[in-house]
Amino acid sequence: MLRYQWEDAVRFWNSKKGEDSERVGISSRQKQKFTHTAGSRSFASVAEAEEVKSGQKVGRLQLFEITHRKKDGSPMTSEAGEIMEKLKDKKAEYEATASTDSSVNLENIDNRIITEVLGPERYSRVRFQGSGVTLTQYFGSGSQQYMPSGSQAKAEVQRLRDQMAQMQANTVE
Repeated sequence: MLRYQWEDAVRFWNSKKGEDSERVGISSRQKQKFTHTAGSRSFASVAEAEEVKSGQKVGRLQLFEITHRKKDGSPMTSEAGEIMEKLKDKKAEYEATASTDSSVNLENIDNRIITEVLGPERYSRVRFQGSGVTLTQYFGSGSQQYMPSGSQAKAEVQRLRDQMAQMQANTVE
């Protein structure tokens, strides 16, 4: 950094505008729900390193686990721990459903679980895929690859209706 650049930076930091900018940054960081442990490495490079190490493709759920745990294995924050639990529970639920119901498609299960737990993707970017990966690049040109098909949705509705009927029958008895 050149001397005049440093002097300009110090002048900005000490100005009203610089102090306001600092307050906004502090406030934004405090509102973050969970932080990751990837540091300056992109999620894509973390996934690639894990794939080389394990010899298997790393899914989005597994990448979340890798990047949101400390070195000792504990979650970065309590919120990250809660999200990990929800993700595990949903995955177990889908796998149990798939074992009893052949109409459930496990192909895009990770994507569906992430959407259900964390909400839809925002700003046309795909979570846990590195910077710049768009929905179209990851899922293809149609959003139908991202959302369950009509038959899958109908099967899910039928499964939930059956489950409700069974619960109502149990409460009547």
